[in-house]
Amino acid sequence: GRNLVEDGGGSVKAGESLRLSCIASGFNIDDAKVDWYRRPPGKECESVGGIHENGRPYYEDSFQGRATVSRGNAKNAVFLQINNLKPEDTGMYFCATGADFPCWGQGTQVTVSS
Repeated sequence: GRNLVEDGGGSVKAGESLRLSCIASGFNIDDAKVDWYRRPPGKECESVGGIHENGRPYYEDSFQGRATVSRGNAKNAVFLQINNLKPEDTGMYFCATGADFPCWGQGTQVTVSS
């Protein structure tokens, strides 16, 4: 069946970087618009950014200039690189395509300490 699995989170210090993976199975993620979301502790799900079907990425304001969404074609995956991580970036990160619910699924935890 069709599935997405997030990976790559971890516990880091402010200023460090992480590369999160959204690994697809059961379909070709290269054909899909992929969106990244996060849920900070105690807060609602919010958009991070993503990549359109044509390969053009987009980012929410708080991630402009320090995040990069890219396709890992050979790996049937999409990546989210976040540089200069801040404590307020702490949360569970999720990827989604099409009609998927945001902030649903396994997710990957990012914890940033000051």
